[in-house]
Amino acid sequence: MATRLVSLIGNPRPGSRTRAAAVQAAELVGGRIGPVEQEILDLSALAPALGSPSASAAVEAAVQTVLDADVLVVASPTYKGAYTGLLKTFLDRLSSGALASTVALPLMVMGDARHALAVEVHLRPVLVELGAFVPTPGGVLLESQFDQADKVLDDWARRVAPQVEAAVSCISY
Repeated sequence: MATRLVSLIGNPRPGSRTRAAAVQAAELVGGRIGPVEQEILDLSALAPALGSPSASAAVEAAVQTVLDADVLVVASPTYKGAYTGLLKTFLDRLSSGALASTVALPLMVMGDARHALAVEVHLRPVLVELGAFVPTPGGVLLESQFDQADKVLDDWARRVAPQVEAAVSCISY
């Protein structure tokens, strides 16, 4: 049975570098953990509906996609030393513990290495609060590393894949 791997992108801009990094990271991790079904959930397409007080079938479908994931790559650019408000707005739709059967991999794209702890200090805790198992260090890709993103993300994927594979096995059991 294939592992459901979902990339959740919290950048408000469509076609962002954050999306490219998340998709690449998911492919690299997925290639190391066995058969996977990959899906991309780019919140930029849902931004107007996320801000609306009215119910949205697209938002509800996106929430269900996240809840059904075995592995969730959660990617955001660093804004003001933390993840985006768009990602926060989406994650606020999930109840505490909603991701209890999910392995989450936080990934942040940032302009300055001084923000490198944001992935561990801000993004990891919200994923843990939602019940996700976060077994690995979060991924960090600096904007200055985009020309070497293949190497940076491949190194990260190589380090985290064994823990992801073990965690998926434990949760699935």
